[in-house]
Amino acid sequence: MQSSIYTLCIFLDNMKDSIVAKLASQCEDLYGECLKIFQRENLKHIWDKDWIPTIAGKQAALHAVSEFYQSLVCKNSKLIGEEITRLEHSVALFQTASQRAGKNFFQELQHKAQRNLNDAKKDNDFIYHERIPDIKSVDPIGKAQPAKVLPLTQPMSQNFKDLFTELVPVAVHQALAAYDVRKTEIVNTEIGRLRESTTTLNGILASLNLPAAIEVTDGGSALPPSILEKANVVSQLGGINELERMIRELPDALKRNQDILDETDRMLNEEKQADDSLRQQFKERWTRTPSEKLTEMFRSNGAKYRQIINNAVEADKVVREKFESHRDGITLLSKSPSELEAAVPQGSSGNVTNSSSVTMLRQLMEEVETIKAERDVIESELKNASFDMKSTFLSALSKDGAITEPALSVESLGQVYGPLQKQVRESIAKQEGLIERIQQAHSQFVQERGSTTSGRESKMCQLAAAHDAFRDLLNNLKEGTKFYNDLTQLLVAFQNKVSDYCFARKTEKEELLKDLTQESSRQAPLPAPTQPSYHTDPDVKKEVPPRPPQPSQPPQAPQAPGGVPYPVYVQGMPVPYGASASTPYPAYVPPPMPQGYNPYGTMPYPSSYNYPGGFPAAPGYGQQPPPGSYPQQPPSGYSQQPQGGYPPNPW
Repeated sequence: MQSSIYTLCIFLDNMKDSIVAKLASQCEDLYGECLKIFQRENLKHIWDKDWIPTIAGKQAALHAVSEFYQSLVCKNSKLIGEEITRLEHSVALFQTASQRAGKNFFQELQHKAQRNLNDAKKDNDFIYHERIPDIKSVDPIGKAQPAKVLPLTQPMSQNFKDLFTELVPVAVHQALAAYDVRKTEIVNTEIGRLRESTTTLNGILASLNLPAAIEVTDGGSALPPSILEKANVVSQLGGINELERMIRELPDALKRNQDILDETDRMLNEEKQADDSLRQQFKERWTRTPSEKLTEMFRSNGAKYRQIINNAVEADKVVREKFESHRDGITLLSKSPSELEAAVPQGSSGNVTNSSSVTMLRQLMEEVETIKAERDVIESELKNASFDMKSTFLSALSKDGAITEPALSVESLGQVYGPLQKQVRESIAKQEGLIERIQQAHSQFVQERGSTTSGRESKMCQLAAAHDAFRDLLNNLKEGTKFYNDLTQLLVAFQNKVSDYCFARKTEKEELLKDLTQESSRQAPLPAPTQPSYHTDPDVKKEVPPRPPQPSQPPQAPQAPGGVPYPVYVQGMPVPYGASASTPYPAYVPPPMPQGYNPYGTMPYPSSYNYPGGFPAAPGYGQQPPPGSYPQQPPSGYSQQPQGGYPPNPW
C-alpha cells in the first residue's frame, strides 16, 4: 500500500527531479520487500500466478524511473558521462520490467529515456568526449520518505462509535422496556405524593396567614417581608400576564390534537364505507376481509386517545377554575410594591413580638422551609436516579433466551428507589406532626393577640394563597403544554400508520376491481340459438337463411357510486404496512404516551376505561400489563374537583 502511495506522489505532484528520483528509489525498495514476502514457500500457493511477475516487473520499472530522473539531475549539472551511464541502465531496466511482467510500464518515460540517451551520446561524441563510467562506480541514489509510517490504532478515529455494541437480544429489550414502565410509575407516584403533601401544607399555612401574621407584629402597618418576597417571585416569573398567555395557548394545542384524531377517524370511516358499498354491490364475489375485523385495534387505540384528550379537557377546566378563583390575588402580586401596599387595608394586630407563641411559630416556619428544601432534593433524586439494568439483564440471560425479568426488576427498583421511598414516607409523617404543632401554636397566638380578624389579615391570607396557586398553576401549565406537544407527535405517528393502512386497502380494492373486470371480459359469448322449424317456407321448400349473429356487446366495467368507471392499475399490489403472508394486517401497537411526571396523567379515568392513574404506557400499549408490574394509582386524597377550604392541586 505504501508503494502505491509513493507511486502516486511521483506522478501527481510537481516536484524536483532529485526528489522524484529518491521517491522512486524508495518505492523500488518497498516493492522489493513485498516481492520477498510473496516468494515465501508457505505463501506462494495463496497468490495468483500473475502476482509475483507483476510485482517483480514494477520493482524493475520503478528502479528505471529513479535512474531516469537522476540522469536529468546529471544533465543539469553537466555530468554528461554519468548521465549516459544512468540512461543506459534505465533503458535496460525498462526492458527487464517488460520481460518479467509481460507488459510495459511507464511507456512514456521509457521513450523519453531512449531519446535522451541518443541525444546525450551524440553530444558526447561531437562535443564533450567525456569518459562513460561504470554504473557500479556512480553514487547511489538516496531515499525519500514523504510520510511517516504510523501503527494502526483501535479505534482509528476518536469519534468512532461501534454500533454493534448496542445490539442486544429482543428479550433484553422487552425486559428493559418493562423495567422503564415500572420505574416511571414509581417516580410519578412518589413525586405526586410529595407535591400533594406540599400543597396541603401551603393551604394550611395560607389559611392561618403564616408566616405573615407573625411578621405583621414587627412592622405595624407596613407589609410583611414574606408578602413582599412572594410578590417579587410572582413578578419575576411573569405574573398574571404569563399565566394568561399560557392559558390562551392551551385551546390551540388541544384543537390541533383533536383535528389530527378527527382526521384519523375520518380516514377509517371513509375506508369502511367504501368497503361496505362494494361488498353490497358484488355480494359474495367481494372476497376481501371486512374492514371492521382489521381496524379493531385502530378503533380501540383511537378511542383511548380520545378519552385521554377528554380527560385533558377536564383538567384544563380545573386549571381555569383555579385561575379564576385566585385571579385577583395574582393580579395584586403582579403589581409594584407601592401599588400592593396601597391595595392592602391598613391596620395592626397588636404587639406580641416577644410572646412564646410567636417564637414557637417562627421556629416552626423554619422547619417548614427545611422540609420544602428536602422535598426538592428528593424529587430531583427521584428523577435522576438510574441503574444499569442492561448489563444486569444480559448477565441473567439464559441459554434459551429467557429472563426472570419481574424478580430482577423488583430487586433493582428496591435497591435504587427503596431509600428514596422511605424518605418520602418519613417526610409526609414529619409533616403531620409539624402541622399539629403549628395549629397548637397558632391557637395560642390567637388567644394572646385576640380573636378578632381584620380585613388586613384576610387580604394577606388571600395573597399568600394566590402566591401558592400561582406557582402551582405555572408548573401545571408548563407540564400541560409539554403534554399536548408530546401527544401531537404520538397522534401524528398514529395517523401515519392509519394512512398507510388506508392506502394499502385502497390499492387492494383497485386490484380486486381490476380482477373482477377482467374476469367479466374473459367470459365466452353465448352460442347462437338453433333455427326453429317454422322458419322454413313450406311452398318453396327452402329454408330461410337465419339472421346473422349480432356482435356481442363488450362487458361494461363496474361503475362506482358516482358513475365513473373504476381505474385499472398494473399488477402487483403493495402489502399493507407491517403485513406478512400469514398475518396480512397485524394489530397496530402505537408508541408510548409521554413519560415523566405529567399533571394530566393523574386525572381519574372513567370506569369504562380501566386506566388507573394515567396513560397506558409502552411497550404493549393496549395490551395487558406484564406480570409483576406496579399498578399506577393516583395520590392518596386526590380529588378531581376542589373541595371545601383551600383548593387542592388538580394535577
